[in-house]
Amino acid sequence: QVQLVESGGGLVQPGGSLRLSCSASGSRFSAYTVAWYRQGPGKQRELVAQITPGDSTNYADFVEGRFTISRDNVKNTVYLQMNSLKPEDTAVYYCNARWFVFNSWGQGTEVTVSS
Repeated sequence: QVQLVESGGGLVQPGGSLRLSCSASGSRFSAYTVAWYRQGPGKQRELVAQITPGDSTNYADFVEGRFTISRDNVKNTVYLQMNSLKPEDTAVYYCNARWFVFNSWGQGTEVTVSS
């Protein structure tokens, strides 16, 4: 399985932007489907966005066109560009990579949206 490390979280005002990064170590990263999940205070973990090896993407309904997931297989990195952030986006964001029976998670990066 690959090892994942998230970065890019922090404190931002409503309407602001952040770019999260998920950096992977290990082989065959280009064959993995990679997704971003999040878990807010007192809430269950939920899917935010997903990208396949063929670069097809899908998003949760609450994204509403505000976020973009992308990947750079040369850098072994997946990004989540988040614009027009809302207070309800406050959560710990986790990166997940899957390929057949392999399933890896990062440690998470905190995002706080507050005025």
